[in-house]
Amino acid sequence: MAVKTITIDMEAYEVLARRKKAGESFSEVIKAHFGRRKTAAEFMRLASRIRLSEKTLDAITGQVRARRKSPARSPKL
Repeated sequence: MAVKTITIDMEAYEVLARRKKAGESFSEVIKAHFGRRKTAAEFMRLASRIRLSEKTLDAITGQVRARRKSPARSPKL
């Protein structure tokens, strides 16, 4: 495996060190935080595998409708 040496300041090192778990490398910490981004296409592919019962879907619909009626709404900017 090829490696590169980078220079970071002490503040950046401390941030990485705080996120690092026992047995985990700094490379793993960086990849977990800055690694490959999920795409909408990937989300849709994963979502298509989810099977919800009709009862669950009805409950979700009920929650959405109840929230639409709620006076506690975020301001439109």
